[in-house]
Order: sequence, then structure tokens, then C-alpha cells
Amino acid sequence: MYWQGESGSINNLLSQSLEHLRSRSRDMVRKNSYAANIIDTIVSNSVGTGIKPQSKARDAEFRKKVQELWLRWTDEADSSGMSDFYGLQALVCRSMIEGGECFVRLRTRKREDGLCVPLQLQVLESEHLDNKSNQTLANGNVIRNGIEFNRLGQREAYYLFREHPGEGSFGESVRVPANDVLHIYKPLRPGQIRGIPWLSTVLLKLYELDQYDDAELVRKKTAAMFAGFITRLDPEANIMGEGESNEQGVALSGLEPGTMQLLDPGEDIKFSEPSDVGGSYEAFMKQQLRAIAVGMGITYEQLTGDLTGVNYSSIRAGLIEFRRRCAMLQHNVLVFQFCRPVWNRWIELALLSGELDIGEEWTKKEVKWIPQGFDWVDPLKDQQAQQMAVRNGFKSRSEVVSELGYDIEEIDQEIAEDQRRASSLNLSFDSDVSSVDSNVEMI
Repeated sequence: MYWQGESGSINNLLSQSLEHLRSRSRDMVRKNSYAANIIDTIVSNSVGTGIKPQSKARDAEFRKKVQELWLRWTDEADSSGMSDFYGLQALVCRSMIEGGECFVRLRTRKREDGLCVPLQLQVLESEHLDNKSNQTLANGNVIRNGIEFNRLGQREAYYLFREHPGEGSFGESVRVPANDVLHIYKPLRPGQIRGIPWLSTVLLKLYELDQYDDAELVRKKTAAMFAGFITRLDPEANIMGEGESNEQGVALSGLEPGTMQLLDPGEDIKFSEPSDVGGSYEAFMKQQLRAIAVGMGITYEQLTGDLTGVNYSSIRAGLIEFRRRCAMLQHNVLVFQFCRPVWNRWIELALLSGELDIGEEWTKKEVKWIPQGFDWVDPLKDQQAQQMAVRNGFKSRSEVVSELGYDIEEIDQEIAEDQRRASSLNLSFDSDVSSVDSNVEMI
């Protein structure tokens, strides 16, 4: 077998094949249930209800103001008004996986627009970038695949269409400064400037497996349409005294429930016994689906919903590996390329608009992003392990609470309020350490 691999640079290869990969990926997601479930699985585990910020500014009062103002702004973040900031996170992640990349415009608004912080976000699909724009400018900058770079290789601008090309609009692209555009994608090779649809590695297998499954279904349907066949010695006689042959010369007879049919001499009936799909069908489908799951970095059980033969150890081992991949996506892509620059621009505009007071500038933008926590496979065992880690000094309470997807300051404040309220009502709970006997082992 002769196999000649592609040897060009990643950017040249993508300039030739990106549009085809993207269109096939979108088509597969629309029509194939497995492809749609792959994206839902990754998005729901990587984003879920949202990756939320926890200000790390030194001043406690400033931190409180920041968190309150951010909470108000999240409902105003979407320029289309269809979602909040955390819904945009899911949309960005979904668009990146399906199309390979996603663009977000940071739109500064006027004060009369009535926003608590004059900033909104506009999510654009990858087709908005003018991929055909390639030239060298008079100032020495180079435009490659719709992205303008300076002589140091830094991004200066993006050339974006005002409307999606799929809407039938063929207007010219507009130069937008790179400071106002976020380009979210997962780079796989050094120097890669465009994103690759994540389904690219399994597109062919998904397509061929779908064709095979459809062929098996058609074969079963065709075989099931024939109830039986009547044979006779005299080919000139009518079957059961009924009807003539159809246009194709085939004589047909109907059956009703409870029918007892008398046959003429020389006639016999043979019932159809269509062949089954065979014992290899299920094994073959499983093997192919496992290969697809591996190619996408999810478990077979997540891809198919089939939990047959799963035990605690096997499902836990699979989920640990999957969650490592989700953590990489969260921190290396979503937080670094999307959440962090949005936070920085938001803080700047909040200070300029007077919504926040100016203090020590270098502490204003420090923030910790907390993803939604993963549910435990066995809550009792996992919680006992976390408790032991805290008691032995291997972890802090803050780290444990962050892994659950919560803000330690909010948790502690809620606990303190609960304890004050319980004390005022003369209530006692095990959660109040001061009311528990020190000789009793806490679980």
C-alpha cells in the first residue's frame, strides 16, 4: 500500500482544506446523533453552568464590589441579549469544537446605553474571517488567512465580514484591531494560526459507520416485508382464486389475523426466514464506537450511554482521564483565550466608567477562575478522601471548595450566617463544630 503524507506547513494545509473540514463537521453535527452527543458531552463537562471568577484583589471591600458588579453585568454581556456570560462560554466552546475556532468581538458601548459596565460581547463563527485575504502591506505587515501580523509576528488586526457569508452577503471584509477581537482555538502545532474542527479525526469513521448502520436497517426492513411465498405446480392457475398479477407479473395475496387458508392441490406455502444481522453486528458497532470515543477523548459510555458491564473502578478510571482533558481545555483555552481578556477589559471599563474606585492598580485584575465542579462517582468515598487530605495538610479547604466549583469566601460567609441564625433560634447541628463533642469522630 502506498501512502504519501502531507508535508506542507500546518497553515498551508489548513488554507486548502479548512473550509471542507468545517462544512463536513457542521453537517455531521446536524445529522449524526453521535457527533452531536460528542459536542454536548465536552461542552457540558468543560463549561457546564459556567467558569466563574473569584477576585484576588487585596482589599476585601473592593473584592466585594467587584463580585457584585460582575454578577450584575453577566446578564448584560451578550450583545444579542439571548444569554448571559456563562451561556456565551458554552456557545464559544461549542463553536470552537464544531468549527475549529471562534471569534468574539469586545464591543465598547456608550454610557447612554444604560449598561452597568459599557462592554458587550459578540460571538462570531469562523466563517466571518476573510480566509482569502492574503497580502503584504506597505508598512511591512503581512495578512495571512485574514489575520494581519506585524514584523514581530504579533497579531495586529482581523479582517471580518459584517455578515455571515452563508447569509448570501458578499460584502468586503472590515479591518478590526486585534485588541478588540478574541480568537479562541486549540493550537496543535507551533505557528498554527487557525483552528481545526475537532471532529476531523473521526469524520470518515462516523460517516462510514452511519452508512453501514443504515444498510443493515434497510436490509432488515426489506426482509421483513415478505411474509411468505406460495409455490404451485401449475403456473397458469390463480393463487387462492384471487387477483391477477401486478404490472411486474408478480401475483400477491393478502393475509389477515386468524386466517385459515385452504390451498389447492399442488400448492404449497413457504414462510420467509430472513437472515439476521448476525452475531458480529453488535461487536463490530461497539469496536467502531470505541475507536470514535478514543479519537474524541471521551469514554465509550459517554458516547453511547451504554453502561453495560461498567463497575466503580472502570468508570472512575475513564472519568479521571476525561476530566484531565477537560481541565486542559478549561485553563489552557477557555480561561486564557476568552475569560482572562474579557475580565481585563471589563475591569478597565469599570474603572473608567466610575463603577469601581481606583486603588492599587496592579492588584485589580488578579483573579482566579473556578470551573463547575465534577460530580463524584461515589460521594462517600471521595468526600472521605478529601477530608483526609485536608486533615493531613495535603490540601486546603479553599482548594477542595474550588474543585467543587464554589467560592470559598461565599461558602464561609453562608456558613457564618447559618450558624448565627441557628444560634439565635437555639438550634444545634453537626455542621457547627463548636457544638460537637471533640471526642466524637467527624465523618
